[in-house]
Amino acid sequence: MTALRLVQRMKRDWMHTGRRPSGLCGAALLVAAHLHDFRRTIKEIVNVVKVCETTLRKRLVEFEDTPASQLTVEEFMKVDLDQECDPPCFIAGLKKKKAQEVYRIQFSLQKILKFDFFLFCEIQVYRDEIDAELEQCRPKLRGVYAAYTKEGR
Repeated sequence: MTALRLVQRMKRDWMHTGRRPSGLCGAALLVAAHLHDFRRTIKEIVNVVKVCETTLRKRLVEFEDTPASQLTVEEFMKVDLDQECDPPCFIAGLKKKKAQEVYRIQFSLQKILKFDFFLFCEIQVYRDEIDAELEQCRPKLRGVYAAYTKEGR
């Protein structure tokens, strides 16, 4: 019954769309077995439902992203969540779009930092030239107080 409820919940969360039912059934069987202390390995489930191990893992990861996966066993069996989750492909698209945006921002920041560094270096060269020019243009002090104006004293 727990596996059936899991499959129903997966269908409400759009996990069945565009997928073969054997992957969902395998994931539901594995979760239900672990919930009720029946220790079944992934290989045993794979041999029963005839899907690849990676498919089973993908369905488990997709179910992990749903609100139903955060419920305890008692809550899952008693409470029927009204809300639906977005389809996994939609969530994956959002994640991909966000990752591209982060990459674009990082790339822009790198370009800005490189430009700032080169600008800083160029300003430093001009600052050194200006300081040298000002040093040459200053009148030379003579007399008793000239010894006190030198750097380092």
